[in-house]
Order: sequence, then C-alpha cells, then structure tokens
Amino acid sequence: MTGDGPLLGIVLPTRGVVLAGGDSPDAGLIVKMARLAEDAGVDSVWVGDSLVAKPRLEPLAALAAVAASTSRVRMGTSVLLAALRHPVLLAQTAATVDQLSEGRLTLAMGVGGAFTDAQQNEWATAGVEKRTRATRVEEIVEVMRGLWSGDPVTFHGKHFDVYDVSLGYRPYQRPGVPILLATHSGEGRDRQPARAARFSDGIISISDSPEEFASVRARVAEEAVAICRSPDELRSVYYMTVNLDPDAARGKEEGVRWVTDYYGLNFWGDRWGPYGDTEGVIERIRKFTAAGADEVIVRFASYDQPGQMELFAKRVLPAFR
Repeated sequence: MTGDGPLLGIVLPTRGVVLAGGDSPDAGLIVKMARLAEDAGVDSVWVGDSLVAKPRLEPLAALAAVAASTSRVRMGTSVLLAALRHPVLLAQTAATVDQLSEGRLTLAMGVGGAFTDAQQNEWATAGVEKRTRATRVEEIVEVMRGLWSGDPVTFHGKHFDVYDVSLGYRPYQRPGVPILLATHSGEGRDRQPARAARFSDGIISISDSPEEFASVRARVAEEAVAICRSPDELRSVYYMTVNLDPDAARGKEEGVRWVTDYYGLNFWGDRWGPYGDTEGVIERIRKFTAAGADEVIVRFASYDQPGQMELFAKRVLPAFR
C-alpha cells in the first residue's frame, strides 16, 4: 500500500480447485496464485472454510503451504468456521502457521450459516448443535487467547472444559494471532457488534453495502467505547466478489454461474459484484475505503483464477499504488 490507499488482498480458490472436478484437485494452484499475488504487490491472500457443505481444501493446511512458498504477503482465513473445531487444536494449528509464516497470519472467523440443508448437515456432521454456534465462538476465542499468552489455561464454559493446558510455545505475533469476527447489518445480527468489540481485533464483512458497512463500524465503535476500549484498536476489512472481464455481459454470466456453483444457489443475488467492469471494481473498492475499510479483499467469481489475477494486477492494483 502507498499513500492513503487501502490494503488489498485476494481470496485463493481452495473451493474452486474442488469445483473444477475430479478426485485430485490442483492444490498447486493455491501456491501458484499466492506467489502471483506476492509478485504483483498484493498485500494479503485469504482462504475460505467449510467441512462438507462447500467442499474445499482445509484452510490452515493450505496456508501452511503458502507460508512456506512466500516471504512477504500476509495471509488469513475468510472466514473460518471456528465452531467446527476444538479451541486447543485450533490454537495449536494457528500458532504453528503463524510461526511458519513468521507472523503473517490473521484469523477472520464467523459464526457460520445454517440456512441450507447442506449447512445444517455440516454442523450435524461435526457434532455441533447449530444454536450454540455463537457462544462456542466466544469461548473458542477466550481459550485461544489464553493459550497464546504462554500461561497454562484452565477454562470451564458451556461448551468446553480445559484444565491446566499449555501449548508449550506461542505464536510468532504477540500477544497472539489477530482475530477478526464477521460482523454485518441486518435482522438477527444484533449481537454481532458487541461480540466484535469484546472479543476481536476487528471486523470482516462480506455482504453489506458501503452505507451498511459504515453503520456497522459505527455500532462496533459504540460497543467498544461502552467497554472502555478504543475503536482505533479495531481493523475493518471488507470482502467483495468480482469477475473481471472487458465483456461486461460475459463477466456477469460467469460470475453468477460461479457463485451458484459455489453455494448451490445464488446467495445474496445483486449484493455480489461488480461483474465485468474493471472501473466498477475500482470504484467499489474506493466506496468501501471511504466507508472505513482498512483493507479490501477480492474473490474472483471465475473458473480462470490466474487470468483474473493477471487482470487484477494490470488494471485494478495500479489505481491504488
């Protein structure tokens, strides 16, 4: 990043390589894309998460490979479904990746959805009662932060009991790996701003408009002040989905088809995009920056991920460098 421009990241296609078909996905594409991003001057690379609802490569294992294959670019999860995991194992895995990357990891985590049959089956497969997702995430953050302090942890919660446990080492970053929590506007999300203010180092949003994003940031700031925490401590990241194509109609067609394949239906419809228009993508990034985003990360809704990366490097990045 230079001047007053935002940090810019891309999402690596850990699901895309599975969508391509076959029982041996091109895992090497993840490392290739990360290297392309680093060489182009992208600030960060990110990976999504799912167990069985949206099959993909395991996120932290993928980031370990990225860590070993790059030297500068930061990396993160966007977003990790923390409630699928035990906090001690997650704390250990994240600390390992942070050590391998020499402090380049961010854990962006979310409660996760339970809207579709596939999502509900995912929680059942993991043995997690879906109504407990949010409180599990809160307990997971508490346990992980304790373990990353280096001191033995004893914790008795609604979902997890840990007695006198230590990892034996700490993450590279101190006091620990930064944690972002998915925080959005909308019905049924009233607890998210308070949760973010209390438990996180910042927020990540995927579906809000710039105006909604600014409103959510303001609510998180209010909640932070209420617990005597400075809002300046909290990062704000926005995650957008685009398709870059000089032919706008073709870009939209591929983008909609890709999102539908990805989720099994076209979640959020017109909230994705823009598709096809490079200038539209640049303008959208600027709007989220004006709304308070410190970083904007971009997912390519395309079956040609390297081609999208090339267009992004040539036509979008220069507008912010």
